[in-house]
Formats: sequence, C-alpha cells, structure tokens
Amino acid sequence: MHATLPLLKESDFPAISRDSVETLQVNLGYLCNQTCQHCHVDAGPRRKEIMDRENIDAVLNYLRVKKVKTLDLTGGAPEMNPHFKYLVREAGKLGVRVIDRCNLSILEEKGYEDMAAFLAEHQVEVVASLPCYLSDNVDAQRGKGVFDASINALKKLNALGYGEEGSGLSLTLVYNPQGVSLPPSQEALEIAYKRELKLRYGVIFNQLFTITNMPIKRFGSWLVSKGEFEGYMHLLRDNYSEENLHAVMCKSLISVDWQGYVYDCDFNQMLALPLMLKGKSRPHLKDLMAHDLNGQPIVVMDHCYGCTAGQGSSCGGALE
Repeated sequence: MHATLPLLKESDFPAISRDSVETLQVNLGYLCNQTCQHCHVDAGPRRKEIMDRENIDAVLNYLRVKKVKTLDLTGGAPEMNPHFKYLVREAGKLGVRVIDRCNLSILEEKGYEDMAAFLAEHQVEVVASLPCYLSDNVDAQRGKGVFDASINALKKLNALGYGEEGSGLSLTLVYNPQGVSLPPSQEALEIAYKRELKLRYGVIFNQLFTITNMPIKRFGSWLVSKGEFEGYMHLLRDNYSEENLHAVMCKSLISVDWQGYVYDCDFNQMLALPLMLKGKSRPHLKDLMAHDLNGQPIVVMDHCYGCTAGQGSSCGGALE
C-alpha cells in the first residue's frame, strides 16, 4: 500500500480549535466482512484488531464522567466486536444516544441474524453505507453480492420500523462517490435515492448523508497508484469553502481507536496523528478524564481539505 502521510504534511490548511465534546466516536476494530475500495480504514475479513473489554469499559466511564451524550460506533463492522451488544446496552443505561455505522450486509451474515432486532430493541440509530441504488455500482465498489445483501438488510430494518416517520428508529443511508470526484448535492441525491429505492425495492429511509472520500489509506493508495493523487488534492483545494470551517466534526468530536488512544477525528486516527495533550505523545482516553479540551488546537494537514471542499463533509453528511 502506498503511504499518503508524506504527501499531506506540507499544508496551509487554517488553524482550528475545539469546542466542547458532544460525540465520542469509537472504532471497535478493523475486522469487517467487506473490503471496499473507498475504505479509509483499510478494514477487511483478515484484520485482527479488536477493542477489548477493558477499553470498552474506559469508553463507558468517559461517557459517564464527562456526560457525553452521543456514542458513534464505527469499524470495520462494529457489530463484529464480541462486546458490541454489551457496550450498546450499558451506554443505553446512561441515556446516551447510540449510532451504529453499519455496512448493512453484516446483518445478513451467519451469526448476526438477530442483530437488526437487537438494534431496534435498544433504539440504536443506524447509519448505513449504500454508495448507489444500482447493483452494478455497489458491487463494483464493495464486492459481488453486497448490493443484494444490503437491500435484504434494509427490508429487514424496515420491517422492524426503521425508516418510518414517528417510529423512533432512525435509518440514514450514506453515499460515497466513485473515483476522483466530490459528492453531488446531498439534498438532490436524497430525493433520487428515496424515489428509486421505494420504486425498485419498496425500501424507505429517513435521510441521506453524502461523504467525500479521503485521500488516505486504501483510497489514497489507489489514487497514488493511478497517478490521480495530485489531481484529487487540487480538486479538494480548488473547492475549499471557508464557511465550512465552523462546522467540521473535529470541533465537537473525539475519535478513539481500538486500543483506546484518542485523535481529533477518524481520519487523523488512520494517519496516526494523535490528539494534542500536554505531557502525552499518544494520549489514551483515560488520560483525558482530568482535562477540558475546549479551545485546544486540532491537528490539521492537507487531508482536511476533504472536509471543507464544496458542500463540506463529515460523519453527519454535508455541512452546508
């Protein structure tokens, strides 16, 4: 794999600092049942990195003491962590809003047949990747058969009430572009997704997020191998919007890796750029218990242009 960090270090991205922490985003491990071209985590079926019970308890303690109200679970496929259900249950007892970044097809895998019902029982918000409403496009990006499995999983979630207005079960779909382009208008694409998925498959959902592909890990390496890295960075820079700076997710989010170490965002985590904390070169979540991070500088490099280009991009979709 081609390293992209050396290509991102020399940066003129504006300095930004933190607000109060509203979301704890936790990567439960890189194990995944899929291997996607756009994956910035480089997750897959052969990865062994999994968060253990000790670090999951550290997550719960941080939520409890710091009174953080949103827990955003990522992977890999976060459901493949053997402590996933324990974490969801205990976070629910704290009154924490739980988000599951689900790849959908995991809900169709052997051994996970009850996962959709579990998510519904605990009112977990499902944010699910579906890069297109056409099977050929999805399978090309995510693997043969993934689209059909995703549609089956969506129907399973719909049957439980996900996507229905007033059900209290939120279902969000996520679009990532293919190739070297920015996402189209989130609002217009949501309309198209809702129309096509309802017409073709009888599937409903609440909202769509569009997320820009980041020039790191697997996607970054693909850009380098195709000779497209420099051109993609020009695209991000040329579409920089200063108005997006105030809304970037790193201002109100902390990213935690599978070992409990902390970063300003999930992308910095993948680049091994730890959150800055005085006296700690690589701070752990436990090290933050006595610290107020409000006003602290955020580590930025050239990949940050991916969050501020065009309509903006974050784990919550477009910023504008």
